[in-house]
Amino acid sequence: MNAQSEPGHGHSPAAWTAVTIMLVGFTIGTIAFFFSVAWVVWASAGLVLLGWIIGGVMAKAGYGVQGPRYMPKVHS
Repeated sequence: MNAQSEPGHGHSPAAWTAVTIMLVGFTIGTIAFFFSVAWVVWASAGLVLLGWIIGGVMAKAGYGVQGPRYMPKVHS
């Protein structure tokens, strides 16, 4: 498989940012669920949704795998 047909597997600033925000949201939500703090659970669900939106906006801005601002690392 050559580098041109490689899909990138989401190793882009947009993907990393979205996943990081969503992981923080899931972590906070899980802890809040354990302690039965419903409003924090719902707020963390909003944070997960916000991460998804931010990832999409960044991808549209060119920071996704196929975007002009994304520079893949060369692996040897």
